[in-house]
Order: sequence, then C-alpha cells, then structure tokens
Amino acid sequence: MGGSEMKRGLLLFVICFTIASSTAQALSWAYKFVVWEGGVYEVTDEVVAASDIGKKIGKVKRMANDRTGAYYGDASNYYKKGTKYYAIKGIDSVDAIAVEEQQEKWVKAKYLHEAPFHWTDILPYIVLGISAFVLFIYLSLRYASKKEGENHEKN
Repeated sequence: MGGSEMKRGLLLFVICFTIASSTAQALSWAYKFVVWEGGVYEVTDEVVAASDIGKKIGKVKRMANDRTGAYYGDASNYYKKGTKYYAIKGIDSVDAIAVEEQQEKWVKAKYLHEAPFHWTDILPYIVLGISAFVLFIYLSLRYASKKEGENHEKN
C-alpha cells in the first residue's frame, strides 16, 4: 500500500466519520407536554368527558425543537400546531387544562412548572414602549411647531 493510497483511505475514513457523526438525532422526551400562558403542562392519559369541557383557551402554535429541546410560547413536544386547549369545568386552568387529542377526545394536562424565559415573552412590551416613544416624539414635534408658529405670528 503506497503513501497516496493510504492518504486516500485516511481521507475517506475522515469523511465517512464526519458524515456519520453529524446526522441529526431527535431527543427522547420524558413525557408529552404543552405550554399555555407561560406554564408547562404534562399531558396525562386521563380522559376528560365531553360534559366537563369548557371554553377553548388556546392552541399549539409551534413545536418544541426535538434536537435542542428549546421551546417558547404555546408549544408542544408531541401535539401538532393547531391542537386546541380547553378549560375543564370545575378545575382552575392554572392547575390543569384539557388537550384535544383527537376530535371529540380530550386528555387532561396537569401544570408542572413555569416555562423557560424567551425574549419573545417581552415582545409586546417592547412594541408598546417603542409605540409610546414614537407617539411622544410626534406630539412633541407637533407642539413645538405650533409654538414656533405662534411666536412667528407675534413678531
């Protein structure tokens, strides 16, 4: 085996090793969950009767990242976007909610803990602050130009 063949073999090994080690692997979640209003709810196998279903309170808006484990907003690691959440009659939604697993079949999801912070959680406040600042600048400039016009008329 010559030096050039050995280099090709080594190069082939490195390329194959790199490709094999870079393949994405999905996380294995310990339990199914949904996130609603900043709370993580573990989905149980407990079926909720149709007569106990209250009003619709939300839905899954995004999937949790199954490679990094990251999630934010109304997310789930199991249920597809659009899966609906409902209040359960007689139970505070802070404690438990119902998740529509199939049409006309709901399961209970029990509150576990607060969801991790994500910068989009404060986005509405940022937008509100920027809007208030722009409005303040606009009104200030308008007031200043009005005052300048009055002073100009006096002279």
